[in-house]
Amino acid sequence: MKRSNRLIALTSHFLDHPRQHIQLPHFSDRFNASKSSISEDLDIIDEMFHHEGIGHLERISGASGGVKYIPAYSDEKTTVFINKLCNMLEDPVRILPGGYLYMSDILGDPHMVKQIGRIFASTFANLEIDVVVTVATKGIPLAYAVAACLNVPVVIVRRDPKVTEGSSVSINYVSGSSKKIQTMVLPKRSLPDGSNVCIIDDFMKAGGTITGMRSLLAEFQANVKAIGVLAEADDEEDERVIDDYVSLIKITDVNMKQNQIHVHPGNIKANG
Repeated sequence: MKRSNRLIALTSHFLDHPRQHIQLPHFSDRFNASKSSISEDLDIIDEMFHHEGIGHLERISGASGGVKYIPAYSDEKTTVFINKLCNMLEDPVRILPGGYLYMSDILGDPHMVKQIGRIFASTFANLEIDVVVTVATKGIPLAYAVAACLNVPVVIVRRDPKVTEGSSVSINYVSGSSKKIQTMVLPKRSLPDGSNVCIIDDFMKAGGTITGMRSLLAEFQANVKAIGVLAEADDEEDERVIDDYVSLIKITDVNMKQNQIHVHPGNIKANG
């Protein structure tokens, strides 16, 4: 196989198998190439990953050594994307009755969601995360995007139990914004005890839902290592009940009378 063809095949493999440790003999046998040739290929790919700002190859020496691709998003790409997101969300046509903001098109765009997943995965790359957890329904595509980059499974917390998921653990919690009592459930088989968890959600106002998820995860002795939200509302009327989270954007004002929306970058730079 020509080196150019081998480089394409190797790059494709790494992009499809993030954070998966592969020993060099695997590539040598697959491409019928020496370890030294494969090593040179990896140097070229690593250089291009750095250049494109999409991650790097982590090399492990020794008898059980090998390589794995660590997805990442450069600071420059992150800043450009978040500014683009802010501009998109400041379009007045997104204002819905009740002062809500239309975001379904973003959550339904695979390209946008993939970039959001890369940014969160980059921010949490140094944490030992076993599973990504979200609450149904709008946070699901974001959770899968983050999980794909971290190469871990997704667990979905629901409002009502499903007979097809077996016995479940349920809790009642107080919504941070409406102050209403609500319920969330999680099947017993879905999460091993003691798992390291990353919580992902699409929107956070006061943080009551995430607080409820934390209480539910505590029933599984889970360790919440990270919390990521796409958008947070900056509302002085609602006191925030959590503070250890990372947000991409902050919605500071939705003015229906003046038909204006103010959106700014979130706290990701302070946490990243």
